[in-house]
Amino acid sequence: MKQIIYTDNAPAALGPYSQAIAVFDKLIFISGQIGVMPQTGKPAQGIEAQANQVLTNLKAILKEAGSSMDKVVKTTVFIKDMNDFSKVNEIYGQYFTNTYPARSCIEVARLPKDLLIEIEAIAIK
Repeated sequence: MKQIIYTDNAPAALGPYSQAIAVFDKLIFISGQIGVMPQTGKPAQGIEAQANQVLTNLKAILKEAGSSMDKVVKTTVFIKDMNDFSKVNEIYGQYFTNTYPARSCIEVARLPKDLLIEIEAIAIK
């Protein structure tokens, strides 16, 4: 009924939560991912590099869960500066090419580790 998803190819959770949870063998809820490189634990530098890393981390979790980027149905993007919206869109569009998921984008005051972007997602298997 509920399966915890974990991969070493994405950063470990920073607190008491899972990278992702699959339910009813159909839906995958992915916790907010930040632009940290799983190999080093260090953040990528700049909004473009962080956006790429966030989406790479999401992709790795989806793969571990038996899904893929084209099966994402909803994302929520949290960015520190709405002036970066077009840069994030450009990179985001490189990862979602077939059909775009529904999406919200919210400017926030602060993100974990003072990073510039975080993305959470819901996907199907």
